[in-house]
Amino acid sequence: MNRSEETAVYKIHIQGHLDSHRTRHFEGMQITLLPEGITQLIGPVLDQSALYGLLSRIRDLGVPLLLVQRLDPADEEKL
Repeated sequence: MNRSEETAVYKIHIQGHLDSHRTRHFEGMQITLLPEGITQLIGPVLDQSALYGLLSRIRDLGVPLLLVQRLDPADEEKL
């Protein structure tokens, strides 16, 4: 994956499973519906401003935010 130095990969967990209408808000992210009723988003985020925009979209959906984790480059290789 070729990214600028500011771009980082984030793992985000939100409560509940998002339907296909809501997942369109997160293009470019790998979306996994976990069995515990959690939606996992993993993907590159250009910079802090883009991260805040992503978090704002989650807030606007009205779903609880459970986890925001910046992945280490070693973890990214496992994806």
